[in-house]
Amino acid sequence: MISRRGFLAVASSAFVPAALSGYRQGTKPVNFVVIYTDDQGYADLGCYGAQGFETPHIDKLASEGMRFTNFHTAQAVCSASRASLLTGCYPNRIGIRAALMPDSQIGLNPEQETVAEVLRKQGYTSAIFGKWHLGHHPKFLPLQHGFDEYLGLPYSNDMWPVDFDGTPQTPETAGTKGHRPKYPPLPLIEGNEKIAEIRTFDDQATLTTRYTERAVQFIEKAKDRPFFLYVPHSMPHVPLAVSDRFKGKSKQGTYGDVIMEIDWSVGQTLAALDRNGLRENTLVVFASDNGPWLRFGNHGGSAGPLREGKGTSWEGGYRVPCIMRWPGVIRPGSTCDKLAATLDILPTLAAIAQAPLPEKNIDGVNVLPLLEGNNRPSPREYMFVYYPEGDKYDQLEAVYDGRWKLHLPHPYISAKGVKLGQDGMPGGYMKRETRLALYDLKEDIGETKDVQEQHPEIVRRLTALAEQAREELGDKDRPGKGVRPPGRV
Repeated sequence: MISRRGFLAVASSAFVPAALSGYRQGTKPVNFVVIYTDDQGYADLGCYGAQGFETPHIDKLASEGMRFTNFHTAQAVCSASRASLLTGCYPNRIGIRAALMPDSQIGLNPEQETVAEVLRKQGYTSAIFGKWHLGHHPKFLPLQHGFDEYLGLPYSNDMWPVDFDGTPQTPETAGTKGHRPKYPPLPLIEGNEKIAEIRTFDDQATLTTRYTERAVQFIEKAKDRPFFLYVPHSMPHVPLAVSDRFKGKSKQGTYGDVIMEIDWSVGQTLAALDRNGLRENTLVVFASDNGPWLRFGNHGGSAGPLREGKGTSWEGGYRVPCIMRWPGVIRPGSTCDKLAATLDILPTLAAIAQAPLPEKNIDGVNVLPLLEGNNRPSPREYMFVYYPEGDKYDQLEAVYDGRWKLHLPHPYISAKGVKLGQDGMPGGYMKRETRLALYDLKEDIGETKDVQEQHPEIVRRLTALAEQAREELGDKDRPGKGVRPPGRV
């Protein structure tokens, strides 16, 4: 029988690390700051080997906390990734697939609890400043999902009526070859109301600063009560835009400039925590929603040694940088190579806040043992890697146990051997397929050598896990008994 660790969350809130005893006594509640970038590759931070730009504030965060090297998102695409972080569920469990569009009629089901709703039960106030992308209709917006404040875009910043070169679309060009699809004006929303439209690259260049200023204001305002601050940046998702203070500052062009501005934003947020005496009782998490969008070339970022990027189930698509800092609990300058995922954010924060987990089954596990740096095995035993194929289903494409990764036969898009885009224009992809293949990621992080013939017992074990995933979460046209519908307009 399949272990529940890594599939359904156990009642992990009862776990009480010794280092947390002061917080458990209720004398000092823990605040949470989660900073989530968009399409930032595994190698796009200084502490992960970035070239051509510097990220001193984020690197310092890593030196004061823990750098994860085996951290994964649940699906390598925007909406699905955000759904997993906020709900602790595989996105196909809750009916959120790939990236929702401006004409989508679905969103996060109101019956599905988010991190904000879980923490609200313990008196937390919550805010989101940035990209939502879990339904743009009013019933799906953040204030209806436990957040008290919201400013940002309801979906990706490229879903606007502007071509790749910044030229506004016309009725004749929209949706034609070489042009963007036909999209409505891109709204900037505060609360539940549109307050402006993002029409130009200059407008886009204000987004990182807008989100940062609001995050700092929220910290100043909420400092005397426990809070959850979620900052999902719109950048470095294309189209790239950067304020004048960082334009031309990096050796890597606009992409490097954008990452340096995000690094500045992190620095501003951390400084606000320090000014208000909140450093010691705040857990800060920094991560990316998925790997780099490689087809955009020099505007697409880098996955470093990992294979492929966004939109694939190879490591470059869903292994992402992650850093966590919590003074007094996380050992400064530590590195964690044990398996963890965005799925685990909700149950971990719930455990720290002593909040009850959602009533409905979730897939995240409490990874507090990893933050403490103990030598026990990771609470997460495996990951199921799904990706949409067509418009009707999610396909189970891989099973990963922290070392061994079994790719099941599936098609994928490859950025290898094709002409990539430059300066904001997209390049192409090659459609490829993989057969059944087993990789030892401890020895071969680039997924280059199929070792299934040498390890048939590993193939059998992971294949059995795959069958259990299909029973619970489905596969292709096969429904899963644990799948729940999204919300509908």
